[in-house]
Amino acid sequence: MSLLFAAPGWDEGPWRNRFAALLPGRALVTPEKLVDRAAVRYAIVWRCPRGLLAELPQLEAIFSLGAGVDAILSDSNLPDVPIARIVDPDLTARMSEWVVLHCLMHLRQARRYERQQRERIWADDHDQPAAADLRVGVLGLGELGRDAARKLAALGFQVAAWSASAKTAPGVACFDGPAGLEAMLARSDVLVALLPLTAATRGFLNARLFARLARDGRLGGPILINAGRGGLQVEADIVAALDSGALKGASLDVFETEPLPQDSPLWRHPAVFVTPHNAAISHPDAVARAIAAQILAHERGEPLRNVVDRSRGY
Repeated sequence: MSLLFAAPGWDEGPWRNRFAALLPGRALVTPEKLVDRAAVRYAIVWRCPRGLLAELPQLEAIFSLGAGVDAILSDSNLPDVPIARIVDPDLTARMSEWVVLHCLMHLRQARRYERQQRERIWADDHDQPAAADLRVGVLGLGELGRDAARKLAALGFQVAAWSASAKTAPGVACFDGPAGLEAMLARSDVLVALLPLTAATRGFLNARLFARLARDGRLGGPILINAGRGGLQVEADIVAALDSGALKGASLDVFETEPLPQDSPLWRHPAVFVTPHNAAISHPDAVARAIAAQILAHERGEPLRNVVDRSRGY
């Protein structure tokens, strides 16, 4: 029995060592060294070459190395086996850290004070709202959205969240459906996107949505924070909204094309924070432990957890 590790560009050596310790007796192979396809029972993947998984006749489950599964689902020859997302406390905590950090940087006007430092300007005559003065809207109430909303609320932000179907979260005003989306956008000074990428959410963050955000907030305009998926956003609309004032600022960890092209105006825009898709990079040890635990539970006859609903795309 073997495990397929298909993550182009990743060094498989450390992963081989981790799984050898966690799952002794199971060889870990990469696509380049795959000889016995019938021996593979589990595939551990990130941007797996399309069509490869369909060539594994005894495959029992696919495990994503990240929270998103849109790259896996884009394979038109995907075999009919369960796909499990990574839902790990370490990954969730890191995502919330990034979201909280960027909400606080916009609240405390970090970019303005960076400019003042470069220009050696000693001035503190700017309006300084408190967290309690800001209304944050979170798009998505899955594991990541729920945790981020909870931690933002603990800091005093006025937090609301939206999901396609009705959900609840303690201390968070929850909205759902089309009417709920309109209501939440209208009361959001800061919009945090943690949605999965599906046919329904592709291009979700666009000019029409930005125009529906609150205009009466303490920051002088709405802020966009996206750590969900790059396909959620229309980057030309983001740049245009920033230039027109429809958006006051943005923090972006994900992009339509990755790595972000060198000629993208987002790199140099003074109102944008760019990070290289590392908001929720979980420690590899934690990811390996989570996947190994799932495999061992599956072999005991227990159901897999966090299985993707293919009809919904997450």
